[in-house]
Amino acid sequence: MRGAFFGWWLGAAGLGLVCAIPHQALAFAASELVPHRAIYEMTLEEARSASGVTGIDGRMVFEFTGSPCDGYSLNMRMVTQMTDSQGQTNLTDLRSSTWEQADGKKFRFQSAQYLNDKLGAVTMGRAARAAPSDPVEVKLSQPSRSEINLTGQIFFPTQHSIALIETAIAGKKLFQARIYDGSEKGRKVYETTAFIGAEVKPGADLATLEAPAKDKKLGELPSWPVSIGYFEPKNGDLTPSYQIDFRLYENGVSRELLIDYGDFSIHGTLKSLEYLKAKACK
Repeated sequence: MRGAFFGWWLGAAGLGLVCAIPHQALAFAASELVPHRAIYEMTLEEARSASGVTGIDGRMVFEFTGSPCDGYSLNMRMVTQMTDSQGQTNLTDLRSSTWEQADGKKFRFQSAQYLNDKLGAVTMGRAARAAPSDPVEVKLSQPSRSEINLTGQIFFPTQHSIALIETAIAGKKLFQARIYDGSEKGRKVYETTAFIGAEVKPGADLATLEAPAKDKKLGELPSWPVSIGYFEPKNGDLTPSYQIDFRLYENGVSRELLIDYGDFSIHGTLKSLEYLKAKACK
């Protein structure tokens, strides 16, 4: 799920037209991403009987900081309590942090998962390439030391977010991209297909905004409904491993989250939004 929430969320193009955004064209949007901390209340949206899930509640904290000169940091923590059909509950605590060089040459990541307060999987590593179009060399330090080479065009999370905003501003509706964010023990590259809906003009939906969104004047910015499917590479399956829907604003903030895992889906409601001070480039 990390890839979804961290690049956040991200890709787009025009129906019938697959577009790739050159990395050199991303500088404008990069300067517009606002550092912020958002808190979302996570609840069960829908569950099929086969899932065995009867209830989910929790919170996700998402923090984005950085600048084009210092690089970008993404920190996420999601704590949820899941109840099954037998009435048993499990507490899951997912923590993840990444740092990404603004020119797309370096990327660091680490994540940890706790189940009922017991530490489980831990992933840590770094990725680097000489230029944005070059192969990516990944060095993992946890769960075990290893090296991986990734070929073809790869987007890191913030690159992907920037590409999505640029594509939306350009009026495109479809964007297909390969994303590497260090998820799945650092060994997974996801194939993604994202659809962007019609632009919601500033002021068009002020009446439906949550209090934090109204307070931070999100409704005064252009936004787009976005839906992204994450696919396992080379398996030929037309059904995504999971899908994320959300409303994306021009400054990089998101609300109206929906994560669909197939057997069940989780809804995220914006409960708090704080704009953080941006460090000026020297």
